[in-house]
Amino acid sequence: MLSFSFSNQDFLAPRCVWVNGPVIVGAGPSGLAVAAGLKKQGVPYVLLERADCIASLWQKHTYDRLKLHLPKQFCQLPKFPFPGHYPEYPDKKQFIDYLESYASHFNIKPQFNECVESAKYDEGCRSWRVKTVSTNGSTRSEVEYICQWLVVATGENAERVMPEIEGLQNFGGEVIHASDYKSGENFRGKNVLVVGCGNSGMEVSLDLCNHDAKPSMVVRSSVHVLPQEIFGKSSFELAMFMLKWLPVWLVDKILLFLTWMILGNIEKYGLKRPSVGPLELKNTQGKTPVLDIGALEKIRSRELKVVPGIKRISCGMVELVNGERLEIDSVVLATGYQSNVPYWLQETEFFSKNGFPEAPFPNGWKGKAGLYAAGFTRKGLSGASADATKISQDIAKVWKEDLKQKKQKVPTHRRCISTF
Repeated sequence: MLSFSFSNQDFLAPRCVWVNGPVIVGAGPSGLAVAAGLKKQGVPYVLLERADCIASLWQKHTYDRLKLHLPKQFCQLPKFPFPGHYPEYPDKKQFIDYLESYASHFNIKPQFNECVESAKYDEGCRSWRVKTVSTNGSTRSEVEYICQWLVVATGENAERVMPEIEGLQNFGGEVIHASDYKSGENFRGKNVLVVGCGNSGMEVSLDLCNHDAKPSMVVRSSVHVLPQEIFGKSSFELAMFMLKWLPVWLVDKILLFLTWMILGNIEKYGLKRPSVGPLELKNTQGKTPVLDIGALEKIRSRELKVVPGIKRISCGMVELVNGERLEIDSVVLATGYQSNVPYWLQETEFFSKNGFPEAPFPNGWKGKAGLYAAGFTRKGLSGASADATKISQDIAKVWKEDLKQKKQKVPTHRRCISTF
């Protein structure tokens, strides 16, 4: 890295860094996988992470009982399988240990506590300008990275979704998002309203039941609930196998028939199924089916109460759309997450307003002018790995070609003060 001194007039200006390779934003599984692929190809890069650790969502914003919902072979990152002694569905600690080992194995060293405030393509110099802010105690520093390629790897779940519920501000009891929920231990004996019936909502409700709390789960719309396993095989694995030979609509019909055989009619418990099949719904709207790991048994035994949508919340009370009123002590908002890309990336063609690439999987990994997206596939870790492999190979190809042409050429002037 080459460094030069500021002139007096530039003393308060952000430090400017030229990156001889891509800037990767986000050190979750997607960013780590891209970095590993580039490392193997010998391509330099800068990996930026706003938190103080890799995979901060997993390390800081997941509940204690969390396990991978899919078998480990569908969740491993490129060129690095899970340890053989790991169970079929690794738990939270095992998965974090796996990611730490992955980063160590490929010698990936992110720049932590560096939050991207904006990224914009400069047509004049045909480069990306990525502005970041980092805070170390009372010291605040700003850096502008200049790079030919920008890899967006902040993921589908960068920011939590906080719904607007009438009267919630007047509730008076504890209100937390599922990202802050760790265990039901602190909710023993309490009436807890869980808002949301996705995988997080179901699993938080199950955990509350196991800690002798009294949860009520809000199911506002239809939802697909599938068994985690069918005849001893992962439902996901079975679906992937059938998709090799059969169309999506037929696989959906088979899955729903097998689900009915195993789980029975779940609509009598207040869980209405969508008219569109689970795989088609996932592909078209990004709505993931719930894989049941025990919550349905709690619903059948009435330990977990299913309730309709919320009309309003008042002090210690919730009024439902059907007129029913429930006394509640706490609220857990299992209302999901969203992309934060629109808040910092100044680009309108490749990414849509919802922070996802306009083109669906498998074509949403590459944009124009050196812009890439990793982990926005709605296909979980397997989709992120597929993106990362294509991105690292694509960048490496161009980087190596440029290196051959410019190997003996040294630029006579740079506006930047540092080079990676």
